[in-house]
Amino acid sequence: MQFTTSSEAASQLATDCLIVGLFQDQPFDDDLTALDQATDGVLTRLLEDGDLPRGAGKTLILHALPGIKASRMLIVGLGKAEKFNGIAFTRAAQAAGKALRQSRARHAHCLLANSPVADRDESWKLRHAAVALAHADYVYTATKKPKDDAPPATDSVSFPAGDAAETQLAIAEAVAAGVQLARDLGDAPPNVCTPIYLAETATRLAGEHAGLEVEVLDEDQMAKLGMNALLAVGQGSVNPSRLIRLSWRGGKDGDAPLALVGKGVTFDTGGISLKPRELMEQMKFDMCGAATTLGVMETVARMKLPINVEGVVAAVENMPDGKAYRPGDIITTMSGKTVEVHNTDAEGRMILADAIYWTGQNLKPAKMVDIATLTGACVVALGHHASGIMSQDDELVEELLGAGHAAADRGWRLPLWDEYQEQIETPFADMKNLGGMPAGSVTAACFLSRFADGQRWAHIDIAGSAWQWGKPESATGRPVGMLVEWLVNNAGGWSAL
Repeated sequence: MQFTTSSEAASQLATDCLIVGLFQDQPFDDDLTALDQATDGVLTRLLEDGDLPRGAGKTLILHALPGIKASRMLIVGLGKAEKFNGIAFTRAAQAAGKALRQSRARHAHCLLANSPVADRDESWKLRHAAVALAHADYVYTATKKPKDDAPPATDSVSFPAGDAAETQLAIAEAVAAGVQLARDLGDAPPNVCTPIYLAETATRLAGEHAGLEVEVLDEDQMAKLGMNALLAVGQGSVNPSRLIRLSWRGGKDGDAPLALVGKGVTFDTGGISLKPRELMEQMKFDMCGAATTLGVMETVARMKLPINVEGVVAAVENMPDGKAYRPGDIITTMSGKTVEVHNTDAEGRMILADAIYWTGQNLKPAKMVDIATLTGACVVALGHHASGIMSQDDELVEELLGAGHAAADRGWRLPLWDEYQEQIETPFADMKNLGGMPAGSVTAACFLSRFADGQRWAHIDIAGSAWQWGKPESATGRPVGMLVEWLVNNAGGWSAL
């Protein structure tokens, strides 16, 4: 989807569809007033008859209205003005995007950014309206071709011209591209999206974007480094494991980078600790931390962000096999610390242990954030609306929480107190890889913290937010928005771009 600007009056735009918002408890705004006048009061009559949508996310498409050149008008309800915050705005724009796709319109003009949103400026509204429309237009097509009569994708959406509007829409295209990559990778089947496929994707990105560099470590190279925890998880699979690094050098030489470390378990059977049959097909989404990392790196490269960024992906497949690692095994990690395996389905923390340690020792980041579909316990705690954020670095947590709020991609802090550490103690190794049922998300983060010694590090558990459960099951692209916002803030803010 392409984004453009137009300075023409909305009523005079010859487009397939006009998109406007309507508050539940407010009179027509300037846009609707002008369109109502152009249609000789049609909108007023529909409002008086109760036919216009006013509830949040409700939509209505009107065809061939007199007095305007657009073929359709899509009205989306915005709900009550006092509750119309950044989240409500994003949901309204996504609702409009879904209706737009179903309308079969190929081109549209969007006026939603003219609606007032508390604590959000014009630039934010433009960016987020565009990204939300693109998000709603997404349809998975890699292995299933649309039917001949399926609604076509929306080719382009224009917005009212204004100061820096084109710049903000270019940023939106970059963010939307990163989100789409994360969704495409998450939705891909596990027989396609293997560790090698993730490495090839990173290599392709480096070839497409000048300034993006790639490094891929194979199993022999990782073995020489002592990355035994990562290799143990993948040793039961015929698909070889990989450690992938994408580097962006947009900042000054010598400036310490910000680092993202993504969990990339391309399929997780649980290994010897085999998962139940029900919903196991969803375990193709267990690489959404890796998908997020690659999506963010694409956005960073497209935006040419003036900061140094490292994206690291630990890519494995966790399968049961005669060579698979077992409960009871004791693994010596790259750090030299030993881990007693209590459950081979607690594999994400095993691969991240080596990846986090490698990143800290080799890349020496100023700050590091890992992203992982790590625990079902996080889904129990937070559901599907918030990602779980854990760290003992209060400042870093506040940065991520603030970025999530600003990006309408929210997180929530869970504790990482020292008292939880005792749950992963064992008499046979430095730690075990499972802390039991209580506070499962927290004890998983406790495990990871032991490999981030001396680092400004935070962990984001996206088990509930990375994909949409139910029908249709699909990757969400989260938390690409949060992490892009965080990186931009560290680069001086949106005004610096």
